[in-house]
Amino acid sequence: MSFQPNPGDMIRINGKMYSVGQHPAAPGLAYAQAGRQGIVYQLIPAEGGPHEAKALKVFFPKFRIPAMVYQSETMEIYSGSPGLQVCSRDVLTPERNGEIIAEHPDLLYAVLMPWVHGFTWFDIIADQRQLKRTESLSLAKALSGIASGMEQRGLAHCDLSAPNVMLPFFSEVDLPDKSSAVELVDVEQMYSPKMDRPDVLLAGSPGYAAHRTVQSGLWSAYADRFAGAIILAEMLGWCDPQVVGKAWGESYFDQHEMQNPCERYFVLKKSLEHNWGTKVAELFGRAWESQDVSSCPTFGEWLVILSSINEEQLLQDEIEIAAVPNIQVEEPIIPTQAASEAAAGSVPERQGSGAVLVESNRTGQDSGVVNRLFLQAREMEEKGNLNGALEVYRSAHHFVPSGSPLQVELEAAIKGIEELLNPKQEDEPGKLPFYRSRKWIATAIAVLILVGGSGFTVNRILADRAENRQKEAAATEALAKQQEEVRLAELKKQEDEKLVKAAEAEQKLKQDEEIKLAQQKLEKQKLQEQYDKQAKYEAYLAQQMQNQEKKNAEKQKLQQMYDKQAKYEAYQKQLKIQQAKEEAARKEAAAKAKTLQKKRSNQVVQLIASYNQAYNAQKGGNTAKAREYAKSFVNLYEQDAAYFKTVGKTSTRANGIYKFLANAGYQLPNV
Repeated sequence: MSFQPNPGDMIRINGKMYSVGQHPAAPGLAYAQAGRQGIVYQLIPAEGGPHEAKALKVFFPKFRIPAMVYQSETMEIYSGSPGLQVCSRDVLTPERNGEIIAEHPDLLYAVLMPWVHGFTWFDIIADQRQLKRTESLSLAKALSGIASGMEQRGLAHCDLSAPNVMLPFFSEVDLPDKSSAVELVDVEQMYSPKMDRPDVLLAGSPGYAAHRTVQSGLWSAYADRFAGAIILAEMLGWCDPQVVGKAWGESYFDQHEMQNPCERYFVLKKSLEHNWGTKVAELFGRAWESQDVSSCPTFGEWLVILSSINEEQLLQDEIEIAAVPNIQVEEPIIPTQAASEAAAGSVPERQGSGAVLVESNRTGQDSGVVNRLFLQAREMEEKGNLNGALEVYRSAHHFVPSGSPLQVELEAAIKGIEELLNPKQEDEPGKLPFYRSRKWIATAIAVLILVGGSGFTVNRILADRAENRQKEAAATEALAKQQEEVRLAELKKQEDEKLVKAAEAEQKLKQDEEIKLAQQKLEKQKLQEQYDKQAKYEAYLAQQMQNQEKKNAEKQKLQQMYDKQAKYEAYQKQLKIQQAKEEAARKEAAAKAKTLQKKRSNQVVQLIASYNQAYNAQKGGNTAKAREYAKSFVNLYEQDAAYFKTVGKTSTRANGIYKFLANAGYQLPNV
């Protein structure tokens, strides 16, 4: 079955238990990161801390290469180098991990290696997270140091890009003290004089591959120089908000811009020169304008220039600007007229009083910090960055004594920028007050006439009412006719406008539809090109696999012949050894037989001598001496009686001796 673990699932590899980690941003899902060659899962050891977590890289089928075993064994010697801890790799093979591979076939030739905590450089770019200058310098120095060490050993990553650069520098997990600030991952394409060239070379990552080599791929000791220069420039430029804001997306540069004159290149180079000096900008320019990767600056050159930058001074500058809650600011002496003008809030007045502030704050290190903040805000304000200037003014406002003229100056500046950013809305024109309307005025006049006039006036008004009504009716009819004409004209105008808008909308819709169809056609064409390219690539892989199978079959056939020859030679060798042993045994047996024969001959002589001595002693009348010689005969005879019986007359002598010893009166025969 395919390998699709859930968080908390237990898995045993090489006798050690691990649990699958949970994704911090997606509870309920396994912590997995997909790459171009496979998927990496986080494994947490059942016994051990978070810094001992492992990464299990499960390759896609076309990247499951048996030679990965030899490659990983070769890379093991580089795992102790800074930034290359993932070279400590353990490949799952059928011989050692057959049980788990039988359960999950996807784990064939998967790689177990250390899990690197922290963000990737890709995360920093995609989130547009601006860095401090000290952070930029630390990351760039760490990366250049790692790459310089690799160059000195003839190594190259060969796919250096933002997703493959990990930053334990920002890790929230407590790591060992000697941990590197930067780590490189996805080292399957790594170049080494001791390793074989991969069957398939990656063409580099967009935004980091030189356009002159992006189609062919690289596998040499110089492969990292151009991509490394781009990443180092990004790291050093990421402390500049203008550079961060210009980023293309997943990388600072769009791939179509690589090694071509473009706005992003000039912005980044200018930022490097302004923040880090001319030498750093020149190194970046050399890499950008290079004709091949070997003519790019070495990482040793980058490391020398970056190491010469005073990091302590950068840190001191950041501390002075950002964290000054305990600074006591001396209250500057500002004339009363300047203070009153500052309270008015106009920009020219703030400029005039700002000169007083600069002059009065030149004494004392603490006041110099507030002065720097004020000048920085003024510079931002002159450049049109009102939001930034407002924030800096507010920061400086927190550090001045309450009620001081300096506080009045800063409050005036803040108020002035706030008014520019948020202008007051004017009152919208509406209806006139009721007391100014024509109806109210006419009613008031009528009341005044009725109340203040005489009876004659009232009667005159009543008499003229009929005539006035007739005139008013005529006027009202004319007004109504005029209003109707105006209304009809307005309706016609609105209808015409609707027709024009409808035509414009229809035209725009038609244009949008044409653009959409063109985009779909272009996307379809690109997709078809990708399909064609993928088909060619898969056909190439199939051909490579077929060739590899043929080679394997030939190797297997040749290996069988070698095995048979080896067995025959081993048999011949064993036969010679056996024959030599048998010959030695024969010689040893012959020697022993000869020695035994000699010994027996001597013993026969001794037996005859003992018998003769016993016979002579008996004849001489010395029976005791004869018995002593007879006993010597018996002792020697019984040591090898079966042999002595067959030799001459020894058995006859033995019979006489035994009879003599049994009967002292028995006379030994003369044999």
